[in-house]
Amino acid sequence: MEAPLWYTLALIIFTLVVIKLLITNTSHKYKNLPPSPPCVPIIGHLHLLRQVRQPIHRTLESLSAKFGEIQLLRWGSRRVLLVSSPSIAEECFTKHDIAFSNRPLLLAGKHFHYNYTTVAVAPHGDLWRNLRRIMTLEIFSSSRVAISSSIRRDQVRLLLDHIIKSCNSGTTKVDLKSKFMDLSFNVMTMMIVGKRYYGEDVGDDEEASNFREAVRDAVELNASTNLGDFLPFFQWIDVFGTEKKMVRLMAKMDSFLQAMVSDHRQLLSSNCDQSNTGEVNKLLVDNLLLLQQKQPHLYTDEIIKGIIVKKIVYVLLAAGTETVSITMEWAMSLLLNHPDKLDEVKAEIEKKVGQERLLDEQDLPNLNYLQNVINETLRLYPPVPLLGAREASEDCVVGGFDVPCGTMMVVNAWAIHRNSELWDEPTKFKPERFEGWSGEGPGGYRLIPFGGGRRGCPGAGLANRLIGLVLGSLIQSFEWERISEDKVDMSEGLGLTMPKIKPLEALCTPRPVIYKVASM
Repeated sequence: MEAPLWYTLALIIFTLVVIKLLITNTSHKYKNLPPSPPCVPIIGHLHLLRQVRQPIHRTLESLSAKFGEIQLLRWGSRRVLLVSSPSIAEECFTKHDIAFSNRPLLLAGKHFHYNYTTVAVAPHGDLWRNLRRIMTLEIFSSSRVAISSSIRRDQVRLLLDHIIKSCNSGTTKVDLKSKFMDLSFNVMTMMIVGKRYYGEDVGDDEEASNFREAVRDAVELNASTNLGDFLPFFQWIDVFGTEKKMVRLMAKMDSFLQAMVSDHRQLLSSNCDQSNTGEVNKLLVDNLLLLQQKQPHLYTDEIIKGIIVKKIVYVLLAAGTETVSITMEWAMSLLLNHPDKLDEVKAEIEKKVGQERLLDEQDLPNLNYLQNVINETLRLYPPVPLLGAREASEDCVVGGFDVPCGTMMVVNAWAIHRNSELWDEPTKFKPERFEGWSGEGPGGYRLIPFGGGRRGCPGAGLANRLIGLVLGSLIQSFEWERISEDKVDMSEGLGLTMPKIKPLEALCTPRPVIYKVASM
């Protein structure tokens, strides 16, 4: 045998011995571990995740039905606490929130998140708190959301304009999946760097093309399962070349981001006209560069690029599908399959907004039924059915069971949202169930599409605004129908998100309000 093969075999044997020792030590030290299904040596329960061709959240839900709403699984060398109960999730996000405030250190975090220094994966501590503060103040605060409202309005109006031009005063078929993805991505890039990168009107712009290619490759690679995260010897020898691909791709992405930051820095330094300050301050990258001038040690280029990477690529995008656009696609699919609910949304808009002007963000608090539709969509089809993994930084007791330090926690939001003990007719689309819903108090953790605790998604409010504005504007401006008598296919795709297997297409006909606004 050649030396590299001997070396590989030695690593594999060493890894197997270490895993065996860790498992034995854990079982002896902790006497009251959560229940666990039978597992296979070395790989643990990994084989269960690929046993049948169905989404992973459904596979894990079937395990919970058999072995309980809290379980201890083993994915290779990692212990995994699977939670499918709202009360246990609440306990983890409140009582044990600090203990579960870290993310597991996965290979993607090393290369795609500047060595674990972005807010998405940074360990809980001073760096993470500072990054979280920046994100909260510079993107998600009430003042920042208000400042950026014109960007969202303009991008929605642009979408309406594209659709009405394709209608030619009649009925036309619209690919809503691509429209939603282009819109939501452009909204975010306009808020961050002031430029659109997606859509037919962008054309063959070289910068946009390179950006789209880099993002697509990064998302595909980030979404693929890396066995090295669970079986370390695959990472040590990089059998599939995953790490090399990550290094090459991140070098390309970093070069693009550095050029973007440098261009905006030059623009700021050359802009002496104070009358333009308001426009400049709309952009996240410019605000971060202004803060860099005051506190350069806190706002390095790496921190700024990390925030942009976090915001553009890894918050809104997952497995090739953007979480805001996927929610809009599911919502429209549900409304097309339930025309009576679509009519109720339309009637509410006509009553509260009318047909003399287009709906705006200021109208959303008055559109209660539209918000009920959004909540019900998030319940039935949470865009990320398995919440972002956490890792226990200390031993703790959860649900009366011992949970060892280093255990990765996964909350199955999809299973909680469809629990028949929590929801009446859980598989049915019933927006009315959310009438008067506040999401607070007892039972608040029955609906957790954006997670909870200090690692919960800070952009939930912004996402709700955009989803409501887009859905409301489309329903107000056009009549929508299915492309055939058959109902829209609601089959779920595979992956860590919940994409539709069949992209949504629908027939639309312009309503009078869109012509009135166009003429004005």
